[in-house]
Amino acid sequence: MQPNFAKVIAKLDWMRRQRIWPQGLRYLWTDAFGVVLLVSLYNQLGDAQYLAQAEQVVGDVQRVLGRPRGIRIGQAPDRDGQYFHYLAMWLYALGRLGKVKPAYRRQAVDLVRQIHPAFVQPGQGVIWKMQEDLSAPYPGYGWGALDPFHGYVVYRLLDARQLRSEIADMALLVEKTYRDLEITQDLGLGMMLWFTHFFPDEPWAAVQRERALATLDQMWIEPAGYFCREPLFPEVKFAFTNYGISLGLQAAGAHPERVARLNAFFEAYRSGDEYDVDAITHVMACTSYFPGEFTMPAGGRES
Repeated sequence: MQPNFAKVIAKLDWMRRQRIWPQGLRYLWTDAFGVVLLVSLYNQLGDAQYLAQAEQVVGDVQRVLGRPRGIRIGQAPDRDGQYFHYLAMWLYALGRLGKVKPAYRRQAVDLVRQIHPAFVQPGQGVIWKMQEDLSAPYPGYGWGALDPFHGYVVYRLLDARQLRSEIADMALLVEKTYRDLEITQDLGLGMMLWFTHFFPDEPWAAVQRERALATLDQMWIEPAGYFCREPLFPEVKFAFTNYGISLGLQAAGAHPERVARLNAFFEAYRSGDEYDVDAITHVMACTSYFPGEFTMPAGGRES
């Protein structure tokens, strides 16, 4: 699909006027997607305002959510603790910004060193959620099924030499789990497809790509044109998770017609709840229209 820059810029302007994003309460997942989007616009259009805006978001996140070790999930009271998959997405965003300004890549490597020993139990798994000071697992949370894959990919993209020990920890967990892992949730499937496109020739990526696409086939709802939440819940749908699937499909080079149709469906769809005006919906919509720095050249990882 060709990126629709006019639509993306108009939506960004609308979000700013409505004080949806980058104003409002900080939320690490949304801010990570937003930083990558802004860096993508800078790289494609050469307009320095987008680079300045990306750096402003990074500074705001560090000021508001930064902790002595790691970064809090979000600013709202119920978004306490730290999620590994949010941190991994933030690491990716810092890495993309670091391609322009290397200090941000060094910042990302330092963040890995802060969080990895707390979240990762070598040979066992990655803890999904930790207490805010990283002193212990958050009560009621276990292992993150996708987190080893997320960490493995992002660490390698950041610095394969400096992070070789941490990458080895993740590689062991990927090898241990990829054959049996069955994902049935919409956003998880989209993210796994995204992971696989970085190193498409590795066995785990080939297996999980084929499996994710087959499961998504079961979740495509005709004639409406969207992906349901899980195979057994055809009526349940979320815009932002469909946009996550869109990213995965575009990264994998699969089903461009479904990407176009889900974009059209959710452009008109209103859920009637907070997601209609939530930043996560609209920032991820921009990513669906223009994946930019979320996708690598054909054939896998950049050199």
